[in-house]
Amino acid sequence: MAKYLAQIIVLGTQVVGRAFARALRQEISASQEAAKRAGGGAQGRERAAANARTGLTLDEALRIMNMESLKDKEALERNYKYLMEANDKSKGGSFYLQSKVFRAKERIDEELKNQEPPGPDPHKKSKET
Repeated sequence: MAKYLAQIIVLGTQVVGRAFARALRQEISASQEAAKRAGGGAQGRERAAANARTGLTLDEALRIMNMESLKDKEALERNYKYLMEANDKSKGGSFYLQSKVFRAKERIDEELKNQEPPGPDPHKKSKET
């Protein structure tokens, strides 16, 4: 009886070990693929950090705001205002959907801010002075 119990424990441990190893390999490959899609390097780190802060990827945010690209800032504001009003709780809307719209706009705004060229450093002295 003890022999069978030991065999069951060993086999169970092997099955769990294989499943864990397979899950770990899948997670590593998914992480590498996500890093490739984010662009890698400093830009990839910025995007990954923005995704973590807002809980949305840029693609998700664009889909929520019904936008094709980041180029039309007026459309962003127009869509944001419309979606917030349409989901107003006093009109029978959903606070959850309003929060998703807010987070989507926040994520797009952060991406637009990251795309702007950096201005002159106010701490650097000009050559004239």
